[in-house]
Order: sequence, then structure tokens, then C-alpha cells
Amino acid sequence: MSENPEKHHQIEIYPHTHQKRISSRRPLAVWLVVLLLGAVYLALSHAVALSWRDNGRSSASSPPQAVCVQPAALFPSDADGKLEEAYGHISSDAFRSKTIERLSGAVQIKTETFDDLGEVGEDRRWDVFFGFYDYLEKTFPAVHQTLRVEKINTHGLLYTWQGRDSNGLDAAYRKPTVLMAHQDTVPVPDDTIDAWTYPPWSGAYDGTFIWGRGASDCKNQLIAILEATELLLQHGFQPKRTLLLSFGFDEESFGYHGAGNLSAVIHDRYGDDGLAVVIDEGAGFENVWGTLFAKPGTAEKGSTNVEVTVRSPGGHSSVPRDHTSIGILSELITQIEATQYPARLDERNPYFAQLQCGATHAAAFPPKLRKLLARHRPSNASPDHPGHPDPLAIEAAKQGPEIKYLLQTSQAVDIVAGGVKVNAMPERAKAVINHRVNIGETTQVVYDRLTRIAGGVARKHNLTLHAFDGQDEADSILLVAPHSSESSPISPADGSGVSPFSVLAGSVRAIYGEETIVTPGIMTGNTDTRFFWDLTKHIFRFAPGYDPEDQVGGLRGIHTINEKVNVNNHINAVKFFFLFVRNIDEAEV
Repeated sequence: MSENPEKHHQIEIYPHTHQKRISSRRPLAVWLVVLLLGAVYLALSHAVALSWRDNGRSSASSPPQAVCVQPAALFPSDADGKLEEAYGHISSDAFRSKTIERLSGAVQIKTETFDDLGEVGEDRRWDVFFGFYDYLEKTFPAVHQTLRVEKINTHGLLYTWQGRDSNGLDAAYRKPTVLMAHQDTVPVPDDTIDAWTYPPWSGAYDGTFIWGRGASDCKNQLIAILEATELLLQHGFQPKRTLLLSFGFDEESFGYHGAGNLSAVIHDRYGDDGLAVVIDEGAGFENVWGTLFAKPGTAEKGSTNVEVTVRSPGGHSSVPRDHTSIGILSELITQIEATQYPARLDERNPYFAQLQCGATHAAAFPPKLRKLLARHRPSNASPDHPGHPDPLAIEAAKQGPEIKYLLQTSQAVDIVAGGVKVNAMPERAKAVINHRVNIGETTQVVYDRLTRIAGGVARKHNLTLHAFDGQDEADSILLVAPHSSESSPISPADGSGVSPFSVLAGSVRAIYGEETIVTPGIMTGNTDTRFFWDLTKHIFRFAPGYDPEDQVGGLRGIHTINEKVNVNNHINAVKFFFLFVRNIDEAEV
């Protein structure tokens, strides 16, 4: 460089001149860049808005069927005269009388389960299920003479109807169908019996309803499945696809003894993803926005029971402490109940799909919901930190508690215990709080919130907090979660092709008419399907019975007094299972 000063000088000047020329045009270039970026942003925003709008309502460029596809009513292609005759028989007065008698008889057998039951074979309270099986065996002879019947863990019932191809050979390449129900019921407290219109174990029929514990949760479903299977057997049906009937016996106390063992046996035989479809008890029908929706549950919320124990010194009540363990526990419960969990509608929540179906198919869909649905964006919040308020969820929740608790975590203080003597301060007081955890959140949301509230109460009363750490000591507040499960996987629910969901939806529309819209539903409660998650992606929690003349709906008095089931509802459930078994048998799924 130093050897050629002229060249060096030119090199120095050229960049300087170039920089000066660019600098003189910089304001214009900057504005051009800003305008270009703005145009791109507006174009993208418009495209996203159109996409979300079309997911919330129909448009000329995107037909509504792209959002909430409804398959046509589905009937078996094999028009077997005997089977068609059997299907028609379900609507006859003769069948009505017989199925009333059979369901009533099932309700009359006490099959209560309790949270404190011991092991099967040791706790004699399990023995009620021996009599229930004897009743089923006598009432449905063809099922028990033809199908393979296995008793799993003594009282779990597994029926296998082996599929055969046209040559009579095992059709092992077809994944089995599983129909589920549970034999047990929740208990009837003695102090509520007088409040029943008909005695809880009477199985009384009043001309419209069958009354009694288990009538709608869920001996009706169990009997409907067996009624359909019995008719199929009596009229010569031979499935190509293996049919399994799985009846647990402790669903109301978490299902470990029953469905837990049944699913293990089924898994040993068929393996991961070895089943075509599972249908268990669950959601039913909803008449809303001027439209009838069938809502097979494609997911269920998470669940956790948290035990809260307050330990404080006892002593004689004549010289009391300012706050006993019961008083401190009451303060804690009051603070817990003072604030609810926020409503939040994750896009994976099946109720989001129902809103889309409503916007697409229901003429009376509320304009405000339609507007909020069109504006709704995928949530960026983490499962344990829900973030900002969700206007769509808040508006949808105004429809009532049945909808509200599809969209938020619930809390219910169900059990309280403390104190044994009127003049002795209790050293322990305990409450159990049941939570059903919203889709898109986790049980950790519950644990963090309870830890925060209990921590404040513990500091106020100079107690030690042991929050989910497994420790126990005097002068403390203990938080324990012995039972919990996260929300379930979400079953595919696309009605546009051949799938288990489309077969289910087509069967529903065959019975109730094509004005019925089948949409994914969600369970606020939990079912025995929690043990079947590894066995198939296609799990539907569905109560298929419905009576169009009954405006109240199917689930009457479950877990409380005056439980009952509409007989027309029950008969339509028999029709569904009869039709669905034939339809899924033909489907290439």
C-alpha cells in the first residue's frame, strides 16, 4: 500500500464517495422499507383473520363442511332380512316390556362401591357382584352360551365374540371393537332414602321412567349393550371384527380393581394401539342454538383429589385455643372457595370444535359468540400459567354451569372430618377437595394454588406447611394428592372420511335424523377409559340414548336422589349399539 500512494488515495476516496451517495438517499430508502414491511404485515394479518374467520363461520370461498363435516346416515350394506327384522323389533311393544323388566331387575340388585373398600376376596362388600353376574347370566342366555366369558379379578367381566371372515377363519387383521360399562354404583346414604320418590333399589317403572340407583349411571348402558348383543346372536349375526364387552366393577372408586385389570388382560392380547375403537359411558345430547347436538366425549378432564389436614394441639374445651384445627381448616376452605379457576378455552378442547360446529350449522348461533370465535387466536400461555383472560371462554361460560365447567378447572370440597368428642379439641381436621382439571392445564396448577393459599394460613397460625412433600408432623398443614391423572389424549373426530368417529356419527344420524349434528364432546368427570389410553387413539365416552320428547335429557339424578332413566332413551341406546356393531364391522378402520 505505501509503495503506491496514488492507488492508496483512490481506494480511500471511492468508499467515501459511495457512502456519501447512499447517505443522501437514506430517508427515501427507509420509508420504502417501512411501507413494504407494512404491506406484508397487513397481507399476512388479513390472511390469518380470514383463516380464523372461516374456522368460526361459513364463507363462499371455504364451504362449511371443511370445518364440521357431517357424514350421511349410515346403515349396513348387508341387507340381512333377519337382522333388519331384529332392528325393527327393538321398537315393538313386546321388546319394550321385556327390556323394562330386564333393566328394572338389574337396578334392584345393590352393587354399591365405597372409597374404603379393601382387597377383592378379603372385603365381603365386594360379594354383591356375584349375584349381579348370576342375574346377567340368567337374563341374557345367548350371550353367556356363545361368547367367551372371563371373570377378571373375580368380578370384572370380559366377553369375547371372536371375529370370523367369510371362510370361517379368525379375522385377526381387523382390530377389535370394545363396548364398555360398569356394574357398580355410588352408595345411597341411609339418611336420603326417605327423599326418594320411589325407593332407590325398587327399579320402579312409572310409565315413562325406570327409577333407582344405577338406572342412568350406568346399568342402562350395560343392559343396552347386552340387549343388542343378544339380539344379534339370536338373529344369526357373525362379526368379522372381534367384539369385546368389558364391564368393570369399581368405576365409582377409580377403577383400579376392575377396568385396571381388564385393560391389562386386553393389552396382553392385542398390544399398544391394538383396538379399533372403544365406547364407554359418557356425554349425550344437547339441544342448543336451535339445533340438536350429539356429543360423544373425545376427551376428559384431568382429575386430582387433594387431602388437606390441619394438625394443632388438642386439650379440654373449657380452656380452648383461639383457633382449633377445625377453625383453621374452615378458614382455609373459605379462602380456597373464595376464588375460582379462570375460564380458558384451549383450541384442543372439544368444546372449541362444538362452537365451530354451531357457527357452521346452527342458525341461532349467538352473534357475540360468533364474533369472539372469529377473533380467537391460539393460546401462547403455558399449561401452568394460563395468561390473560379469554373472552371467548368467559362468554361461552355464561350459558350455565354445565358449559362453564367444560372450560375451567373445578374445585369441590366433598369430605370434611374432625373431632370425636364435644369437650375435646381435635388434634386433626381433614378435608378432601376434588378437582377436575381443564384441557390445556395440568394438576400442577392446582398444587401451586393450594400451596400458595395454605402457606398464608400456615404463617398466620404459626404452623409448618408440608405441601406434597410426603412429610407429617405436629402443628402443621399437610397437603397430599393420593390420586391424580392428567387430561386424556384427544380422540380424532374428523367426519370427512371413514374413521371410527364417522362410523359413530353416521350411526347416530341414522337413528335420530340428519338434522342431528355430531360434534366432539368433553367429559367433566372421569371414566374407566383412563386405563385404555394405550390401547387405541379412538376412545369415545358416549351415552347414545335420547328421547326427542324429553326436554330435560338423559342423565337424571346421577349421584343423588331420584336417579332415573327415560325408557325411550334406553330403547334408542339399544338401537345404537345394534347398528353401530354392524356398521363398524364393515368399516375399513
